[in-house]
Amino acid sequence: LSSCTSTAEKEMGGAEQREKRYRAHQGFGDHHGGVASAHTYFYADEAKCDQHMETFLHCIDASSGSSEDGFSAIKLTALARPQFLVRFSEVLVKWRRFFYQMAAEQGQAGWAVLDTKLEVEKLQEALANLGIVSKAESQQWFTGENPGTSGTVDLLDWNSLFDSRTKFSRPLLIPNRKTGQLEPLLSRFSEEEELQLKRVLQRMDVLAKRAMEKGVRLMVDAEQSYFQPAISRLTVETQRCFNRSQPIIYNTYQCYLKEAYNNLTGDVELSRREGWHFGTKLVRGAYMEQERERAAQMGYEDPINPNYEKTNEMYHRCLDYILEEIKHSRKASVMVATHNEDTVKFTLRRMMELGIHPSDKKVCFGQLLGMCDQITFPLGQAGFPVYKYVPYGPVNEVLPYLSRRAQENRGFMQRANRERDLLWKEVKRRLLTGNLFS
Repeated sequence: LSSCTSTAEKEMGGAEQREKRYRAHQGFGDHHGGVASAHTYFYADEAKCDQHMETFLHCIDASSGSSEDGFSAIKLTALARPQFLVRFSEVLVKWRRFFYQMAAEQGQAGWAVLDTKLEVEKLQEALANLGIVSKAESQQWFTGENPGTSGTVDLLDWNSLFDSRTKFSRPLLIPNRKTGQLEPLLSRFSEEEELQLKRVLQRMDVLAKRAMEKGVRLMVDAEQSYFQPAISRLTVETQRCFNRSQPIIYNTYQCYLKEAYNNLTGDVELSRREGWHFGTKLVRGAYMEQERERAAQMGYEDPINPNYEKTNEMYHRCLDYILEEIKHSRKASVMVATHNEDTVKFTLRRMMELGIHPSDKKVCFGQLLGMCDQITFPLGQAGFPVYKYVPYGPVNEVLPYLSRRAQENRGFMQRANRERDLLWKEVKRRLLTGNLFS
C-alpha cells in the first residue's frame, strides 16, 4: 500500500529496471534457499491454504492459553498462492509508479514521499492528454468524499483510488513507459486470481476475529520484497478493520530494505488519517542472500541496504519515528524484534527521553527462544513486556531454521560465548552463596 520508490525509480530507466523485481522467475519458484526465516510454505492448492489457516488458529489458541497479551505470527505465503502475491505486487507497483510519473511531470521528481502532491487540475489534463480518461470522467474520481477535493492528491490518496478505479466495467489503462502505449493495469489478473484475493482476505478475517476473541495480537511476518507490496496491502486492509480500538494486527517492516522508512511512514500517516491503531514489528530482515541473488539474476537494483551499518541506521530511524508517534498520539505500538544490544539500549534511552513507561505496554521486545537470554530476562525483570519467538514444527525443519538465523545474526558466536560466560558466572555465584537452585 505504501511502498515508496527511490529517486532512481522515478526515472524511466530505473522504473523499468525496478519493475523486473515483481515478475515471476522460475528459478525462484522454490524460495527456500538462502533464506534465514521460518519455514517456507509451498503452494499446493486452496485446500492446503485452508489447512495452514487451521494451524494458525491452533497457534492463536495456544498463545492465548500461555500468556496474557500474547502474540501469534503468520506468513501470508501459507494462506495464498505465492505467484498470486507476486502478480498483485506488480499491479500495486505499476499503479504507484504511474503516480510518480505524473509527479515528475509536475516538477516533483525526487520529493519526499508525503510531500509529493499532484495538482488535481493538472492531473486531469494529463489523464485526458494520455487518452486514459476524459476530463469529465476523471472529475468523478475527485468529487464528494473522494480524494482530491482539497485540490491535491498525495500517494495515500492515489492508493485509495486504486480500489474504485479497478472496479470499473472497462479496464483502467495506464501508459507503458517502454512502448509508449496504453495497457490495462490489470492485464495479468485472471478470474481465478480475483478469487484468490477474496479467499486470502477471508482467511485473514477468520484469523483476526479469532485473535480478537482470544486477546491475542496477530503479527503478519514480512517476506521477500517481491511479495511484500501485496502482503503489506492485505495487512493494512485487515488493520483498517480490526485496529479501531486497539492494535490487534501488526505489520512487519524489514529495515535492511532501502525503502523501509518510506513504507513505514506512509502507513503511519494512513493510520492517522483514518483513526486506527498502528501496530508494527521492526526486524532487520531475513532474506538478504536470496534477495541479492535474485536481483543479480533478473537485472534489477538490489533492494537491500549496502551494509550492516546502513541497516542499523535504518532500524534506528524507523524505531525513533514510531517512538515519537507513540509519544504524540498513543495510537501506535511496536515490537522491537532484535538480538542487538545496542538497539535495545537505544530503545530504552529514547523511551526515557520521551516519557514512555514500560507499563504503557506500547513498546515490547522480542528475541528468539534460546537466543540472547541475557537481553530478554533483564528486560522482563525490569518490567518491560518481552517475548520469546517460538519456532515450532518437526525437528528436521526447525533446526535448519535456527541455524540460518544464527548465520544471519552478525556476531552470533561472540554473543553465544558471552551468554556462556554469563551463565557460568551465575553458576559460580550461586555455588558460593549456597543458593544453587534459587
